[in-house]
Amino acid sequence: MKRHINKVAVIGSGIMGSGIACHFANIGVEVLLLDIVPRELNDREKAKGLTLQDKVVRNRLVNDSLAAALKSKPSPIYHPKFADRITTGNLEDDISKVAQVDWIIEVVVERLDIKKQVFENLDKHRKKGTLITSNTSGIPIKFMSEGRSEDFQEHFCGTHFFNPARYLKLFEIIPGPHTSQEVLDFLNGYGEQFLGKTSVVAKDTPAFIGNRVGIFSIQSLFHAVKDLGMTVEEVDKLTGPVIGRPKSATFRTVDVVGLDTLVHVANGISENCKDDERHELFQLPDFIKTMVDNKWLGSKSGQGFYKKVTGDDGKSDILTLDLDTMDYRTKKSAKFATLELTKTIDKVIERFPVLVNGKDKAGEFYRKSFGALFAYVTHRIPEISDELYKIDDAMKAGFGWEHGPFQIWDAVGLDKGLELIKAEGQEAAPWVAEMKAAGIHSFYTVKDGATYYYDISKKAMEKVPGQDAFIILDNIRKSKEVFKNSGVVIEDLGDGILNCEFQSKMNTIGGDVLAGLNKAIDLAEKDFQGLVVGNQAANFSVGANIGMIFMMAVEQEYDELNMAIKMFQDTMMRMRYSSIPTISAPHGMCLGGGCELSLHADKIVAAAETYIGLVEFGVGVIPGGGGSKEMALRASDTFRKNDVELNVLQEYFLTIGMAKVSTSAYEAYDLGILQKGKDIVVVNKDRQIATAKAHAKLMAEAGYTKPVKRKDVKVLGKQALGMFLVGTDSMEAGHYISEHDKKIANKLAYVMAGGDLSEATLVTEQYLLDLEREAFLSLCTERKTLERIQHMLKTGKPLRN
Repeated sequence: MKRHINKVAVIGSGIMGSGIACHFANIGVEVLLLDIVPRELNDREKAKGLTLQDKVVRNRLVNDSLAAALKSKPSPIYHPKFADRITTGNLEDDISKVAQVDWIIEVVVERLDIKKQVFENLDKHRKKGTLITSNTSGIPIKFMSEGRSEDFQEHFCGTHFFNPARYLKLFEIIPGPHTSQEVLDFLNGYGEQFLGKTSVVAKDTPAFIGNRVGIFSIQSLFHAVKDLGMTVEEVDKLTGPVIGRPKSATFRTVDVVGLDTLVHVANGISENCKDDERHELFQLPDFIKTMVDNKWLGSKSGQGFYKKVTGDDGKSDILTLDLDTMDYRTKKSAKFATLELTKTIDKVIERFPVLVNGKDKAGEFYRKSFGALFAYVTHRIPEISDELYKIDDAMKAGFGWEHGPFQIWDAVGLDKGLELIKAEGQEAAPWVAEMKAAGIHSFYTVKDGATYYYDISKKAMEKVPGQDAFIILDNIRKSKEVFKNSGVVIEDLGDGILNCEFQSKMNTIGGDVLAGLNKAIDLAEKDFQGLVVGNQAANFSVGANIGMIFMMAVEQEYDELNMAIKMFQDTMMRMRYSSIPTISAPHGMCLGGGCELSLHADKIVAAAETYIGLVEFGVGVIPGGGGSKEMALRASDTFRKNDVELNVLQEYFLTIGMAKVSTSAYEAYDLGILQKGKDIVVVNKDRQIATAKAHAKLMAEAGYTKPVKRKDVKVLGKQALGMFLVGTDSMEAGHYISEHDKKIANKLAYVMAGGDLSEATLVTEQYLLDLEREAFLSLCTERKTLERIQHMLKTGKPLRN
């Protein structure tokens, strides 16, 4: 049976339900969001003389919940207009409408009796063959469908989204006793292809895969903290980005999620997993019990492991909970010699051997925590999963870990991992010894560009399924390398398409990257059909190497700086005017120079989670790699008869002047960075490089022709320049911008107006590039600009005047 999901119903509009509804709206699906009817009027409704029969009252809960979700930060929706795809209603007046949907997702309170009542009602109204799933995080799936119709049970299972649904990629699918294989296969594929998720079919065990291992890891850490006498700050320092985990690390993450939520899941595992060999770790430590009793639950209660306070001077400060005294105190810095040893190791996976061999308290912490984790995950197979890669996938997609437990174990080595387990007084499951005895010393291996894992039942390495739609650069980098320098690796993606992958720190664009880009275009024009510029790091590129710019400016090496900026501009123009199609594949942060590169590609294939913009104002300059020129060009292309051309130009000017950054790729269309009908968005980042390759191949095969250089860019001259200068004068007079901000804005105005031409004129791109470069260089002589760049280099944040 071929299924199409055109409309879904989400039952329950709480934080999770509204988030799920928004994510389906994100991908273009029509959503019916339903919740219960209020049982009494609130004060506002009473004042208006409304009754419980009024529709606005009956839909109050669902409408208020959705409105709150849409206002939350970060936003659950890719674009505000997408919320129009959601229709709200209530479970009394609108329940019959579920007959019109293709998939019903239940997201009500975590009580089996209530869920069963909801399912009984839905079973009366759903049409035969409609998918029906529960977003439960722990209630056994087998209990929920008891007593329901045969068709209901065949099409019923658990589909556990992680919160927030837009951002966390894990999508656990938990079959019920009678779920058909067709339903499981469909959901597995749909989650990956359409929802952009990492789909994992889990067994119907308490907390499934992600929370079972994730909560164990946190609980194990809670107990280790007291044993090692560590502070909250020390633990968060050791469990954050240094090991490929989110910046919120452990304790700050618990504050955000809510301690009560964690305790609820931990208690559920403790009560329902009596045979778990580490059962004692799911018992709550005394300091957690005290926090729960005091209702110190985190952000929702105003205090948890951290507490924000405001002093008499009006300034806010963050206090930290002392786990010994249970009092709040000022934050302490956390430094470890072991972490210093990893500062020169850019790749997280290469840090683990150093961390577990540390001679200080950090090394002891890592040995203890990884030893416990390694042992635990071996015993979860086959209890929670038959395949070890699913545990790694769940931890990466659900908890934001860059590497899963078995991948980390591979990094430190099989024997070292067994040594850590033994030191913890634990034992690995017998299958690990069997694997080693068979001469297999790693859980994963790469062959012919594909990842293989150790299959415990077959006692052999098997290919991880579902890779055919992906290109994994880590897997092909060595075998498909065509060229490499200190800034890039150029790989052959096959079918005549090259990929240029940045390898610099934070993927910044400096001389080595620009040389690599030019080499990639040379190679592609000579022997290939197309070029993709893409990588699979956390961010596409945070921009140009401002450290290099700062040093040249401080040393007053203006000729060298001029040449460097011209090389940047020329490389961007080669991206546009090469004889082969060029595709940019931005994701994550794509700022400044990274944005300029994308603007000059023939096509952008952006991940939905792309935060792109021209942010150079923050360091006291204008975009100098063609970005200022490009915004003037795009404004010119937007001019139409009867349009007020000055207003159109002003919008593009403000995109740069206000350093606007999209909060999703879809918002980038509004900024004029992505172009409708030309650029596309992919929801699943894992598919991005493969999709970009496909588009490059398609363009080449369609007969790509080198574009003709533009000589028809309409600039408005003094008319536009006067408008901008009056505006910046007013902004300064009103104290909205500083004198230096005004100077930067006026330089940008001069470029985008095309100079002080007496009338509207058609100019070349090179004319605008020369104005842009001159303006950029003049700003680099300003003391205030150098101060801003220096501040940015020290703090990573723009200086606000």
